[in-house]
Amino acid sequence: MKTNPPAVRIVTISADEAGQRIDNFLRTQLKGVPKSMIYRILRKGEVRINKGRIKPEYKLEEGDEVRIPPVRVSERDDETVSPKLAKVAALADAILFEDDSILVMNKPSGTAVHGGSGLSFGVIEGLRALRPDARFLELVHRLDRDTSGILLVAKKRSALRSLHEQLREKGMQKDYLALVRGQWPAHLKVVRAPLLKNILQSGERVVRVSSEGKPSETHFKVEERYAHATLVKASPVTGRTHQIRVHTLYAGHPIAFDDRYGEKEFDSQLAGTGLKRLFLHAAALRFTHPQSGEVMRVEAPLDEELKHCLALLRKSSPAK
Repeated sequence: MKTNPPAVRIVTISADEAGQRIDNFLRTQLKGVPKSMIYRILRKGEVRINKGRIKPEYKLEEGDEVRIPPVRVSERDDETVSPKLAKVAALADAILFEDDSILVMNKPSGTAVHGGSGLSFGVIEGLRALRPDARFLELVHRLDRDTSGILLVAKKRSALRSLHEQLREKGMQKDYLALVRGQWPAHLKVVRAPLLKNILQSGERVVRVSSEGKPSETHFKVEERYAHATLVKASPVTGRTHQIRVHTLYAGHPIAFDDRYGEKEFDSQLAGTGLKRLFLHAAALRFTHPQSGEVMRVEAPLDEELKHCLALLRKSSPAK
């Protein structure tokens, strides 16, 4: 089946697109094109701004005219993420809120936020397939692959800048629900322990408490107690990799079914509940809307597996 050859495009940069590097801009314009090819066409001068050559680190300005050369994307890449795929269709049902500036979704457990490291599919790739006409879709923050719950996506660069500023200034509150081993002490309301990230040869990230690490703080509140476990609300003040998972372990109460920081004996005690995934869920997010200035609080319901687990725990050991 023949397709029309791609043609040269001239794109005028809007105020919303200004401020980003040309290489990053091209990655959003040339979806599916390998980064190596993007840098190659930049080096060869095939990409022009205002008819002149530029370097990959050039930052776009409002009104710039960008010449984007014809680049053929392989058909296989086009088929990697298709709106017809069940995973992509499921993402449509997971959207909690959406307007012109932002999209908030309840990310399923087991889905990465973006492709890479051997994964061809991620939330952001799926959303771009769902919204092929969206000129801008970028993650505001991240969730671990096995963590479910609220994920915030910016649909405008100005929204991304505003929300990132809120994260830096700690103006955004995230509340997670975690099922942890044993009886969490009622008086243990804050865990402060510096975290150091290590990258293993396999590429796997492992985080541990270390005096050489970055300052990290998480607030905790007991939600429900069971015979061998506690449901806690965890509100991170800082945003370190695996922070809640490592802080609960440091406190002596690892999270259920955490394959990296958990405890097999605790997991076996939950065998009758049908739980097979990490019990960590981003349940609520409070932030200021980047356009309206309204303070928003979005909540994400637990999935059926987590609700079923808690129902059985309540039945076998009613919460006090």
